[in-house]
Amino acid sequence: MTTHEIELKALMLASLDGDSASHRTLLERLSRRLRAYYKGKLAGIGRGASDAEDLVQEAVLAIHIKRHTYDPAEPLTPWVHAIARYKLIDFLRRTRASFAEVPIDEADRIMAYDDNVDAESTYDVKRLMERLPKNMRCSIEAVKLEGLSIAEAAARCSISESGVKVNIHRGLKALAALIARETRT
Repeated sequence: MTTHEIELKALMLASLDGDSASHRTLLERLSRRLRAYYKGKLAGIGRGASDAEDLVQEAVLAIHIKRHTYDPAEPLTPWVHAIARYKLIDFLRRTRASFAEVPIDEADRIMAYDDNVDAESTYDVKRLMERLPKNMRCSIEAVKLEGLSIAEAAARCSISESGVKVNIHRGLKALAALIARETRT
């Protein structure tokens, strides 16, 4: 865990406990980081500081409003970056013409790999998996995430092999529905 992560998480936890000074400090620090993130992403498509500032405000507001959804057992920065990325995606959808103006030489840089994506994806998968019933979650984790056989998963989850297969099938279908529901909101 980095020093920034430790400091930001401590501010978030204090904020969740009602410390308004910590909440203000947290939002100020996140604003600086988000401003740099958005300026970097938007510069490649010819968007300026005012668009970046609008996105910073949207993201900070979303962080403020959604802070009750943060799981203190998890790192803070992937949660923040997920919100920031969703706000950027929403912005890009609203301004589709932006990509038509991107020089082909710049496309790779704009769509370059974001090193926060892996952490965000792991966070999202964990959060969604927690919403599944225990046996479904156990079956999917054992077979799909850990690579165990159906027989090994059945032993671990204390259910039949056919139960594991049914749980995986239904669980993946339920996860797909959850993801579809979340992307619509």
